[in-house]
Amino acid sequence: MVQLFLLGIIAYVGTEQSLADWMSQFLSTYHHFSPAREGARAVDLFWGLMSIGCVLGMALLRLRDAKLVLAVFTTLALGCVGLALFGSAEVSLLAFPATGFFLSVMWSIIFSLALNSVSRHHGAFSAILCTGILGGAVVPLLVGMLGDRLGLRLAMLTVFVTLGFILSIAFWARPLIRNETVGVLELFSSRRRSNAHD
Repeated sequence: MVQLFLLGIIAYVGTEQSLADWMSQFLSTYHHFSPAREGARAVDLFWGLMSIGCVLGMALLRLRDAKLVLAVFTTLALGCVGLALFGSAEVSLLAFPATGFFLSVMWSIIFSLALNSVSRHHGAFSAILCTGILGGAVVPLLVGMLGDRLGLRLAMLTVFVTLGFILSIAFWARPLIRNETVGVLELFSSRRRSNAHD
């Protein structure tokens, strides 16, 4: 289980960095967008939407089970990657950054599901999980190597494999403690009460 969750972190960081590193090159190679203009804006928007997604994702986790949120967001990320790789130039230019929004919740959910799956040794487990950032070096390198041989579009299909593994976590993870959820009305009424106390 520890190894599987470590692979999940590797897959997440590898997905994030592969898209961020290669989207500008992809847009230039297949759609002739300028890396300095449209490509750079796409990368900026990718990180910006990821930041927005983190905030909205935290609210969503108050409303729905973490495994369900992970499954839905990963499925939508897979759809965006498919559109980015095989859609028209305009679609690709929008779909790459949109993927960042759906990736935004994955790190925190995978990490929390991992720690909630064991009853002890959380410090050591956290340290092991943090080594998963090596995925940010390994997966983009793999995409580049495959791109030299097969072309960048086929090489970036690697992201489907990493996202597919992340999606599987939503089905096999067995957390000891599930995140507490509330209804939409309860969420907003509790916020109003806390604001009134302030």
